[in-house]
Amino acid sequence: MMTPATKRISLLSAVALAAALTACSKKEDDMTAGQRLDGAVAEAKQAAAETRQDAKEAMAGAEATAERAAADASQATSDVGITAKVNAALVADDKLKATQINVDTREGMVTLTGKAPDSQSRERATTLASAVDGVKHVNNQLVVSAS
Repeated sequence: MMTPATKRISLLSAVALAAALTACSKKEDDMTAGQRLDGAVAEAKQAAAETRQDAKEAMAGAEATAERAAADASQATSDVGITAKVNAALVADDKLKATQINVDTREGMVTLTGKAPDSQSRERATTLASAVDGVKHVNNQLVVSAS
């Protein structure tokens, strides 16, 4: 598939060749060979300007895509760090360390699932998770286990 730049270069070459052939022809017309050459040069300059603009637009699009990818990667790294810190805080708590609590983080939103030994521990899990830097919200889905 030809890119717009490749198409313009091909067009530019064809125009220059046609201008050269026309300039060399024996046919008499209203334009001199110099005028025809000047016209071909002007068309070539226009094609080059359009090619530069297309390249600038393509580069801007590539830069925007790269910035989005970098932001997505940064967010994923941040979410992994938040999950690790919340897990560490839960394990450090005497009542919660013996429980199986799953921590899932997406865009700074932490979801806690699993079991808590009592309602105070369930609320403590929310408090601990909320205290971690980068946490925007905690969705506590812990179920209080029956003793």
